[in-house]
Amino acid sequence: MFSYYFLLGVRSLRRNPALTALMVLTLAIGVAASVSTLTILHVMSSNPIPQKSERLFVPLLDNGPLEGYNPADPNNRDSGNQQLSYIDAMNLLKGGHGERRTASYGIGAPIEPARKDMPVISTQGIAPTRDFFAMFDVPFLYGQPWSEADDKAGADVVVLSRAIAEKLFGAVNPVGQRIRMMRQEFQIVGVLNNYQPRPKFYRLVGGPGAFGQEDEVMIPFASAIRHETGQNGSMSCSGRRDPGWQGLLNSECTWIQFFFETSSGADRADLQSYLDNYADDQRKLGRIKRHAPNQLFDVMQWLEYQKVVGNDSKLSAWLAFGFLLLCLVNTVGLMLAKFSVRAAEVGIRRALGASRNEIFQQFLTETAVVGLIGGSLGVLLAFGALALISMQSKQMQVVAHMDLPMLALTFVLALLSALLAGLVPTWRACQVTPAIQLKSQ
Repeated sequence: MFSYYFLLGVRSLRRNPALTALMVLTLAIGVAASVSTLTILHVMSSNPIPQKSERLFVPLLDNGPLEGYNPADPNNRDSGNQQLSYIDAMNLLKGGHGERRTASYGIGAPIEPARKDMPVISTQGIAPTRDFFAMFDVPFLYGQPWSEADDKAGADVVVLSRAIAEKLFGAVNPVGQRIRMMRQEFQIVGVLNNYQPRPKFYRLVGGPGAFGQEDEVMIPFASAIRHETGQNGSMSCSGRRDPGWQGLLNSECTWIQFFFETSSGADRADLQSYLDNYADDQRKLGRIKRHAPNQLFDVMQWLEYQKVVGNDSKLSAWLAFGFLLLCLVNTVGLMLAKFSVRAAEVGIRRALGASRNEIFQQFLTETAVVGLIGGSLGVLLAFGALALISMQSKQMQVVAHMDLPMLALTFVLALLSALLAGLVPTWRACQVTPAIQLKSQ
């Protein structure tokens, strides 16, 4: 019976093609607007490392001066103090707490290609410790991370992104070769296989942004410190700082990002206790003078704290769904007009023995046909809208793309919208009195 009603629904579309086209187009535009906006919001708010996001923690210590500090103020943490100082980062690394831990900071690394016909390549990347790769499940195309001995010695080794490796050497394995970078010779130990989590949770502060470009080079943290490699990102210095590189390392300036990995999310309380005890010990040494709460954020809390999904994005999604609601109201009116002219047909079918339930099923199936066609057109319009949005910036290219769940949601949303819009017109069609319609003929 469903297939029969489905065929009737397809045939009914040809009775009034102009009205049918208007219904389909109205529904498709509403679905495309809401889905394209929701797709961007979905990508921006997605979990970048779901397999272990509850086991990765960002620590924050308030090492600001006592001057101007008001413990009663809920916003007493310095706005730029969202990283760690070199002193704290090294102490936490040496503390050995958790399964793994990593410190990192952003760097700019100009590469001098061996080929004379190539100019100097300006690249951006980070200087992490070795645990970074295992903690964040970084995939390798060639090679592997540098060794623990390289990490401790600050060896001149480098991991390249796939794009930079192919730009320098072509589609071959370059592991073991050397490149001249930052006026030093570095040996290539690995090549990443397109590592670009969305959002870029490990470098939200002072980097290229949550949806910025892939890090092109990675060198050991200790190597960057040994070479006095300048920091490419944000830095907060609220106290006195001596000049020079060593002055930066000895200062309370915060410029290093830090992550812990625990064996399970249940170890959070133990990690918090360790962080509190560390702050107390440092306070006895004359540091961390403020008695502010020491904070821990798992990955999703860190994304929320950094406001990766802003209020503007959420407002845009609500406005898009408001537009969809407006389109549904218009579709209801169009369906009422379409079904009202078929009152005589309904009266004859009722007189021949069709029940109200059968009439309801028939007309609701016809609205589902409209929903399927509107959904198909909505998918095409959504792809077009996302393509236009992705042309606005490189960051938009990362978030403005549709995945399979969102593609399925588009069809489901279109079908449900059509069925919802067709409930009132279908109910009205079922109320037709056969006797009155037959007398009028």
